[in-house]
Amino acid sequence: MQTRRTFIATFTQIAAGAVMLIGGVSAQAADTIKVGILHSLSGTMAISETSLKDVALMTIDEINANGGVLGKKLEAVVVDPASNWPLFAEKARQLIAKDKVAAVFGCWTSVSRKSVLPVFKELNSVLFYPVQYEGEELEKNVFYTGAAPNQQAIPAVEYLMSKDGGSAKRFVLLGTDYVYPRTTNKILRAFLKSKGVKDSDIDEVYTPFGHADYQTIVANIKKFSAGGKTAVISTINGDSNVPFYKELGNAGLKATDVPVVAFSVGEEELRGVDTKPLLGHLAAWNYFESVKNPVNSEFIKKWKAYAVAKKLPNASTVVTNDPMEATYVGIHMWKQAVEKAGTTDTDKVIAAMGGQSFKAPSGFTLTMDQTNHHLHKPVMIGEIKGDGQFSVVWKTKDPLRAQPWSPFIKGNEGKQKM
Repeated sequence: MQTRRTFIATFTQIAAGAVMLIGGVSAQAADTIKVGILHSLSGTMAISETSLKDVALMTIDEINANGGVLGKKLEAVVVDPASNWPLFAEKARQLIAKDKVAAVFGCWTSVSRKSVLPVFKELNSVLFYPVQYEGEELEKNVFYTGAAPNQQAIPAVEYLMSKDGGSAKRFVLLGTDYVYPRTTNKILRAFLKSKGVKDSDIDEVYTPFGHADYQTIVANIKKFSAGGKTAVISTINGDSNVPFYKELGNAGLKATDVPVVAFSVGEEELRGVDTKPLLGHLAAWNYFESVKNPVNSEFIKKWKAYAVAKKLPNASTVVTNDPMEATYVGIHMWKQAVEKAGTTDTDKVIAAMGGQSFKAPSGFTLTMDQTNHHLHKPVMIGEIKGDGQFSVVWKTKDPLRAQPWSPFIKGNEGKQKM
C-alpha cells in the first residue's frame, strides 16, 4: 500500500513537473513571434538572394530594438532552399507547419513563388514577395512588394522608344528560360505590336539558369542591330548576369550602340563586374541606392553599419538595391498590419494590410492597394556608372497603381481586383 501511495505521489509530482515544463515552454514560445525567411543562400540565385536574407534580419533587429510587435520580440527562422524550386515548397511547409511562423518573407524567381503558392493556400499563411515579376497572378495569401509589369517593364520599353532613350525600333528580348522572362516577354511583344513594331523586328532568346557562355548570343545581337536602332531587354536572372555583362564589354557593345535595359540587375549584381565597359546601360526599378533623400540616407547608413557589425562578406563594399528596399518595406508593413489587427491571425492580418502606407527609402510614401495586394510604386530608370551605382535618368512623378493582370493580354479586362 505504501509503495502504491509513494508511486502515486511520485507520479503526480512528475506529471505536475511535466505540466509546468510544457507550460513553461509554451509561455516561453509565446514570448516571441516567429517569422520565416525563405531565400536561396546557395546555388545560382544566391548572388541576388543572400542580401535579402541579411536585410530581413536587419529589419527584424530594428523592429525588436523599438519594442517588437504587440510587445513581443520577432524571432527569425532562416532556411536555405538552395535555388532548388521544389525545395522551396518543402521549406515553406516546414516554416509554416513545424516552425509555426506567423508570416514568411522570401522567394526571388517566379518559379520559386509558384512552387510555394499551394502550400501557403493549403496552410493559410502569408508570403511577402519582394521582387518585380510578370504579373498574371493575384493571390489572397501573397503580398507583392515588388513591381508588376506596368511598374517596370512597360515604362522601360516606352523610355527606350522615346527620343531620350535612343528611339529604339528593334528589340532583343533576352531572358533566363522560366516563367518570369517568358510571360514578361509575351506582354512586351503584345505591347510592342500595339506600337506598330513588326515581329521581324523582335528577337527572343532564352538561356538556362547558370548559363555562362554569351559569346554567340552577343555576336548575334551585334548582327541583329545592323537592321536599325536596337535595344536589348534583359530578364536574365542570377549569376548569369556576370558573364553576360563581361561579354558585352569584351565585344565592345556600348550603350550608345545597343542599350541594354535590365529588370533583374541592380547594385548587388554589379558588385562582381567591371562596370567601366557598361557605362550607360540601363536598369529599371522602383528604387536605386543613389536616390537622395533623408530616409534613404538613413537606410544606407543602417545597412552599412549592420554589415560591418555582423561581419558580412565584403562588408566594406555592401550596397542597397530595389528588392532589399521592398523587403524592408514589406516587413514594416506586416508589423503595422499585425498591430492594427491586434493579432498575427492570417485572415485578420490580410484584412489589415490594405491601405497600409510606409515612408520608403525611394523617397515616396508607398501604399498597399486596398484590393489587389500590390504596392503603389514609383518607376525609375537608371544608367550604370563606373562605380557600379546608377544615375536616375527618368522617373515617374508619383507612385503608380499596379496592374497585376496586363491589359496587353487578351481576356484580362476587369481582372485587377482580388
